[in-house]
Amino acid sequence: MPRLNFHHLHYFWAVAKEGNLTRAASRLNVSQSALSAQIKQLEDQLGQPLFARIGRSLQLTEAGQLALGYADSIFAAGTELQALLREGRRDDRQVLRIGAVSTLSRNFQENFLRPLLERTDVELVLQSGNLVDLLARLRVHTLDLILSNQRVHASTDSPWRCQRIARQPVSLVGKPRPKRNAFRFPAELAEVPLLLPGRDNDIRAGFDLMCEQLGIRYRLRAEVDDMALLRLLARDSDSVALLPTVVVQDELRSGSLVEYAVVPDLHENFYAISVQRQFSPPMLKALLKQSEADVLGSLPG
Repeated sequence: MPRLNFHHLHYFWAVAKEGNLTRAASRLNVSQSALSAQIKQLEDQLGQPLFARIGRSLQLTEAGQLALGYADSIFAAGTELQALLREGRRDDRQVLRIGAVSTLSRNFQENFLRPLLERTDVELVLQSGNLVDLLARLRVHTLDLILSNQRVHASTDSPWRCQRIARQPVSLVGKPRPKRNAFRFPAELAEVPLLLPGRDNDIRAGFDLMCEQLGIRYRLRAEVDDMALLRLLARDSDSVALLPTVVVQDELRSGSLVEYAVVPDLHENFYAISVQRQFSPPMLKALLKQSEADVLGSLPG
């Protein structure tokens, strides 16, 4: 495989940052035709189009988005190398790149990152996506860590480090009810409209198995992969939602939602996935040492 042409990559990076071929050509002091030709050579070498023309504007393709992430890391590392060798210093600001599975609770992510959110010496780069794409970025060190509710297993070709950082029971939550009308679990599952995670979710699989064993045919209002949307639907409808309480921690604290029941033997696991590196960001160690109560935003008893 021929070596990547970093000159072409820099031209692509400039156009992607400018979002405009004319402005990028002017800044680089080259003609538009020469700039287009070199980006075309890079696309040919990578075997993927990096830009799509929409009207008069250029938009990054999926491959272009991925290439831009790599280019950002490459040129940032080059700038740091120059500063280190010429001036004997590193940038005081540390960059930490964290990916999260797109369906993961936003509250959990914020709780996990909270120790870094007010630090002025840290720059966070947060990305979301499906687990396969995130693992590909982790493999080449364009991510430092992945947050996931799915475990991955290490192999010779995939030396993942998968650490469970929290485990929470799954609950049924809904709008407050009069005390005389308390939720009857599990009998009432057949009577109320339910909001459930999608069928590929382990929580949903466990819940369906429980209902099958109990002979319960439930009423499905909606199945939702995205926990952020599931939270909104739980808050704004009269349905009962199945989820870990970290997803609705703010609503539970305010009393707009209440926990009806904890589902027996059903849990959500939260994992931090990394790879072995000679130089691992020291900030990661502190994040991974947080207590389960901190990252789950546990409610006071």
